[in-house]
Amino acid sequence: MGRPYDPGFSRPGARAATQSCSWGWKPLEIAAAVFGFMLYWPLGLAVIGFKFWQRRSGYQGDLFSFGREKWETAANFRWSSFGSGWGAMSSSGNRAFDDWRDGELARLEEERRKLVAAEREFVDYMENLRRARDREEFERFMQERRNRAA
Repeated sequence: MGRPYDPGFSRPGARAATQSCSWGWKPLEIAAAVFGFMLYWPLGLAVIGFKFWQRRSGYQGDLFSFGREKWETAANFRWSSFGSGWGAMSSSGNRAFDDWRDGELARLEEERRKLVAAEREFVDYMENLRRARDREEFERFMQERRNRAA
């Protein structure tokens, strides 16, 4: 006779990982699930789905540490610094491609800087036009007022 079917423990070492992990619901996770169901029911299902995923994958952290890890990962990826963000990527194994990629990313970063500078100049230009128009309208108003008073 063979072993009984045991879903979730078919991977080698899975039993050790599942025994060391604490899957109990923490009070904040319960509150998150209840609040999620009250706010919008898919949020509550997402919390429950996370708990099932946590048990199946052997993830050691809780819901909030998972969210914090994902937030920090997203915060470290900055769109404003293509050179440092993408330049930190691992090598493709081809130096010529890596050099080309780094050059293109540097060129794109320079183009982005030029666009930001041009946008700043345009905003300043439009602000000066608004001030000039406002000054002209105010002077016209004051002239009409003086003409009525005289």
